[in-house]
Amino acid sequence: MSRVQLALRVSDLEGSVAFYWKLFGVEPAERRPGYANFAVENPPLKLVLLEGERDQPTVMDHLGVEVFSTDEVNVATKRLTDSGLITLEENNTECCYALQDKVWVRGPGNEPWEVYTVKADSPQLEKTAESACCAPAAETEPATSGTASSCR
Repeated sequence: MSRVQLALRVSDLEGSVAFYWKLFGVEPAERRPGYANFAVENPPLKLVLLEGERDQPTVMDHLGVEVFSTDEVNVATKRLTDSGLITLEENNTECCYALQDKVWVRGPGNEPWEVYTVKADSPQLEKTAESACCAPAAETEPATSGTASSCR
């Protein structure tokens, strides 16, 4: 079973963790510096909180669909490409404390969507190269198929 991912950039990480813990009734599945995620069973949701600038409103960072294998990412990549969408593939990319395979597309409002699988933990939050990951949508513009990352 896959689940939808919502990644939010929040100014108060601790306050946001406390709020979403109460809202969904589950503890964070993972906590790291500048990062928390919740694996909510009902509704099936992966909520990712990324620490943003102090005193700024919460904003959507990106959206995604978490799947459970690289094969599922490959099937999604083919389906998205065959349907005429511009895709950016990332394999063995490290970002947001995870090693992942993924594919990115942009919605009609330029919102970034990823289909991804987590392959292993990683020690780093930030991706070292330019990426669709962990940056406001206005700062990244996928143009062609290639390599880009997001947060699990």
